[in-house]
Amino acid sequence: MMSTLVSIRCFVLRPTKMGIPGLSGGTSRASSPDMKLTRLLLLAGYFAATVAFGQAPSPGTSDPEQTPAQSPSQNAPQSRRQDSAHRSALEVKPGAPVIKQRDLWDATGYIHPFVRMPKYIVQDQKAIWTSPAHTAKSDIKYWAIFGTATAAFVAADRHIVTQLPNSGTQLEVSRWASDFGSAYSLIPGTAAFYLLGTALHKDRTRETGLIGFEALIDANLDVEAIKLIADRARPLQANGHGGFGDGPSRWNSSFPSGHAITTWALASVVAHQYPHPRIVPIAAYAFATVVVVSRVGARQHFPGDVLAGSAMGWFIGDYVYGRRHNHELDHKPTISERILDHVELGGGGPVIVPQIPGLAGEVH
Repeated sequence: MMSTLVSIRCFVLRPTKMGIPGLSGGTSRASSPDMKLTRLLLLAGYFAATVAFGQAPSPGTSDPEQTPAQSPSQNAPQSRRQDSAHRSALEVKPGAPVIKQRDLWDATGYIHPFVRMPKYIVQDQKAIWTSPAHTAKSDIKYWAIFGTATAAFVAADRHIVTQLPNSGTQLEVSRWASDFGSAYSLIPGTAAFYLLGTALHKDRTRETGLIGFEALIDANLDVEAIKLIADRARPLQANGHGGFGDGPSRWNSSFPSGHAITTWALASVVAHQYPHPRIVPIAAYAFATVVVVSRVGARQHFPGDVLAGSAMGWFIGDYVYGRRHNHELDHKPTISERILDHVELGGGGPVIVPQIPGLAGEVH
């Protein structure tokens, strides 16, 4: 995998005698449009393939801690009961959930579910970065859609941003709105899901916070790695050319947008968890859209940057949800169902059956 990244980085960033505009080391400002577009397609195509293909886990990523409740064969009846909006967009093999059965109702404490998270992050990253080697052919359409769309926007970026009024009001409002997608807004919001869910004994809300944290960490790790490779100048840097390899700092690359990837990752998790009422996913995606549009309005990113980040973020949220969601939460028994579980109907009328571990079904 590292050899693939290095080879792509060298191809995209290596200056040539033709001198690609915005690429460090270029000897002239003249360039070949075809060569530049080819390089952008390769860079955009690889990240799109990586994220989209990341939905298909590698054969070796099955979690040994996966409980029988998450076994695909044993869980088939439950899966049929689920609303289709509760499933990830692509086929994701369920892994160990962030909330296991022993964690329900805070039985293991507030902090215990976080102890497992570092291992889950490592598994996620391995699946995402090695996914092109084990993707399904049916997922190629995602590479085509997002790779082509990103390349098209990158090619038209400079023209699009010059059509904006770029007034003082636009910049001020956009900077204010983009703050809602920053770390100091998303992290407390995600923590609120977990803390409120724990306090109110709402396991789905609690799980939303845990999956949200995992998705945010995955998104940040992925976006920083791609920023190091792309090193794209922001709209107000390097004369606004938006050249790859032309940024003042690889850690501050414009491509892809960090705000976009994290905001859309969290919005994806919330929308998957709460598909009904429809206002919830609509509000989540509207919030994420406002943030990414404001990043362009604040002249911090080009349209191609936020499109790439949004697509990556949505798929990361979709992937983490598919891997970590505990499907037992989709059909939690009601109080009446719990009572009826202790009653058996016999010839002489209802009989109370004590639910003693190891003796259930033997005492009448």
